[in-house]
Amino acid sequence: MTMESTVPSTEAIDNTARYPLDPLTGAEIETAAAVITDSEYSTPTLKFVMIQLAEPEKPSSLTFAGVAETPRRAFVSMYDGAAKLIYEAVVDVGARVIDSWKAVPGRFPSYLVEHMTGVEEVVRADPRWQEAMRRRGVTDFDLAMIDPWPAGYYGSQDHYDNSALVCRPLTFMRAAASEHGYARPVEGLIVTFDLDAMKVIDIEDHGVVPLPPTAGNYAEKFMFDENNRPAFTKFRDDVKAIEITQPDGPSFTVDGWKVQWQKWSMRVGFNPREGITLHEITYTDRGETRPIVYRASLSEMVVPYGDTEPTHWNKNVFDMGEVGMGFSANPLTLGCDCLGEIFYFDGTVNDSSGNAVTIPNAICMHEEDYGISWKHTDFRTGEVEVRRARRLVISMICTVGNYEYGFFWYFYNDASMEVEVKLSGVLTTGAVPDGEEPRWGKLVAPNIYGPNHQHFFNFRLDMSIDGAGNSVYEVDSIPEPDPELNPHHNAWITRDTLVASEAAGARDWDWTKGRYWKISNPSKRNELGAPVAYKLTPRDVVPVMVQEGSYIYDRARFVQHNLWVTRYDPDEKFAAGDYMYQSADMQGLPEFIADDAPLEDTDVVLWYTLGAHHVVRPEDWPVMPCAYTGFHLKPVGFFDGNPALDIPPSPPAACHHH
Repeated sequence: MTMESTVPSTEAIDNTARYPLDPLTGAEIETAAAVITDSEYSTPTLKFVMIQLAEPEKPSSLTFAGVAETPRRAFVSMYDGAAKLIYEAVVDVGARVIDSWKAVPGRFPSYLVEHMTGVEEVVRADPRWQEAMRRRGVTDFDLAMIDPWPAGYYGSQDHYDNSALVCRPLTFMRAAASEHGYARPVEGLIVTFDLDAMKVIDIEDHGVVPLPPTAGNYAEKFMFDENNRPAFTKFRDDVKAIEITQPDGPSFTVDGWKVQWQKWSMRVGFNPREGITLHEITYTDRGETRPIVYRASLSEMVVPYGDTEPTHWNKNVFDMGEVGMGFSANPLTLGCDCLGEIFYFDGTVNDSSGNAVTIPNAICMHEEDYGISWKHTDFRTGEVEVRRARRLVISMICTVGNYEYGFFWYFYNDASMEVEVKLSGVLTTGAVPDGEEPRWGKLVAPNIYGPNHQHFFNFRLDMSIDGAGNSVYEVDSIPEPDPELNPHHNAWITRDTLVASEAAGARDWDWTKGRYWKISNPSKRNELGAPVAYKLTPRDVVPVMVQEGSYIYDRARFVQHNLWVTRYDPDEKFAAGDYMYQSADMQGLPEFIADDAPLEDTDVVLWYTLGAHHVVRPEDWPVMPCAYTGFHLKPVGFFDGNPALDIPPSPPAACHHH
């Protein structure tokens, strides 16, 4: 695709004044790295893992508008492979001084940039790996595709004093250069790789399984496989052009990283770990700017596999905490990834030497028609009133190895919000001999199967419903409990249960009760006298198949509950902890609620876990159609009526064929 946006990206606004929550610029990233490199703390083996904004302390006003100038600081995480230590620093980039420095012993960092590219070459040259490949009839090693999977956790040998940072690469074989390699997984071959020394530690070979015979190609250049069999015969010729036009331009305005759209206002952010972050989300109601969410982001994700075969059982990747969603963000393309009148935000990350790296068009923003917002026909008079819904979309798409994850934040003109995750890409595959059915997965093509697996995403929502003093209630719909009040056996009520303290903060959805969670402000009342509130409603809740006794159970405790509620703590940002790579111990949310802080009428944070349950289908091969999951935030008594009443009517328009 060569189409280009008619709306400028953030490259055109680089010289505007910096707001305290704006992401670091490339110059600020490199300044922070230079300050450290020139300091007494620097060593020849010190590498930069992530350099991002050190967000200033949350103000009581929930906005930095009108606040005195705030110093720009960088939070820098580093790894010294020789010392086997993580270091953290805060650098004042304006004053060019290090404000704080500390070592983090006993933890391992997420991937450095070169880990994703350098492993393949070293493995391919290893004689033990080559011998294992010859046993499988492979002699052209250049066609091997070696994915540097994070280590997972095998046991205590993976984590001890002075242990190496390791990964466990998986091997796939292309039949031709640039072909779809996941169609030929090399089953039973496990590499243990030392990322500190960049060398192979060990090769395990659990037995030869023949490489699957068929290609899995899907691109036009591979319309036919090596046996001249069609992946598809031709492109459809009945797809007519569709154009999204806004003759008057988009309804949103952008000032630096601040976005205003209809009555919504927010600030967009970006960093190497989380990717998109959203800040100071407010809604203007009859001239009053009302806060709803102070900060919202993906907090962690994990992909546990349910296959006990040697090549698959340890697969449980924390794609955000072990790799980084910002690092994995795609440069998006108009007409392909995004359609319509688009504004792009570039993402700026770092390499391990501290150089700034720009990901152009990392975040896409546009608005969409979303069908009918509300409608009524008065059958007596024939009068019809109808309004069309519209939503603002802020999104990014990340590639982590074989999978693509799309993260979409939707803002509607009825004052509701939605988070949607779209999953696509290519399955990580296994191979079985002729005539064998996989026990822990499903065949997608001859001799190729996709293991059973799940995806869990935890989103952190720092709530501010009309201010920082909020309370959370679990709301259940239940049959009328008093038989005398329910003579017809048809009555039902809603029951609110206060989540009073963190000890009760881990909550589970119950479909039999139509459960949702309400975040209210007891100090603010609507015209009916009820506290103003928003509610979180789940979508597509899936069962958790991670079992106690597995290594992943303690590493990903956040998946065990749909919702966690904590009292705000600026140091608590990630649901599975700051550093979970190659670590078995419990971190994150179970630790956060251990002090049982009171939660009523205080600054609360919601952590919502959503999942995708993947029993694979042949239709998921060779590339997977998007699967969708997410959740909603909707006003409930926040307004005194339908906030979408003032949407103007749309002018009647004849259909084209009329």
